[in-house]
Amino acid sequence: MNDWSFNIAYNAALQIVTAALAAAGYKAERMNHHYRAIDSLTETLGTDSKTVAMFDLFRKKRNTSDYERAGAVSDGEVKAMRELAEKLRKEFVAWIEKEHPGLKA
Repeated sequence: MNDWSFNIAYNAALQIVTAALAAAGYKAERMNHHYRAIDSLTETLGTDSKTVAMFDLFRKKRNTSDYERAGAVSDGEVKAMRELAEKLRKEFVAWIEKEHPGLKA
């Protein structure tokens, strides 16, 4: 159950990052899409480096839980991933209203 909950929150956060890239006029290349999209956060939303590093750790955790070892996600990691997704959503809404007022979040 934790793996599934973690992946849902991770995918929500990834969609936010991808939307920010698109609104800024960019698209992450297909190869290493998740890594490149996450890495763009400081340039698009102005997200702090600590948050970007945490998201990248969660990217690696997601790969482990999806492809190598089921049941590797803890309750605390699920909570932290949900909180990160919510933080990015709030940053995105504020950013889109400021930088692209013609677009609605």
